[in-house]
Amino acid sequence: QVQLVESGGGLVQPGGTLRLSCAASGSILSINAMGWYRQAPGKEREVVAYMRDGATTNYADSVKGRFTISRDNAKNTVYLQMNSLKPEDTAVYYCNARISVFIGTADYWGQGTQVTVSS
Repeated sequence: QVQLVESGGGLVQPGGTLRLSCAASGSILSINAMGWYRQAPGKEREVVAYMRDGATTNYADSVKGRFTISRDNAKNTVYLQMNSLKPEDTAVYYCNARISVFIGTADYWGQGTQVTVSS
């Protein structure tokens, strides 16, 4: 069984910063990719930042230059550093990982962490 546990969400003023963390645990053989999605009220879930092969990164246009994804392979953890936050960044942020276990490879999701940007 694999679990993704997120932390770091909260309430922040516009222009502020937050750092999200997502730790994977369980019977993991390898982690092929890890990243972050978000879903705002009334909107579809969208990709925010993703890291493949431990190095290749992709960002949504709306967060380029403000958000940075990083990964600690030894801890099976991915981070999302969010700077210059805007009210439109308000959403539930979900961690996603493509993980190989003994019986195969699958996508796993965290439970979500709320990020609210408001004055």
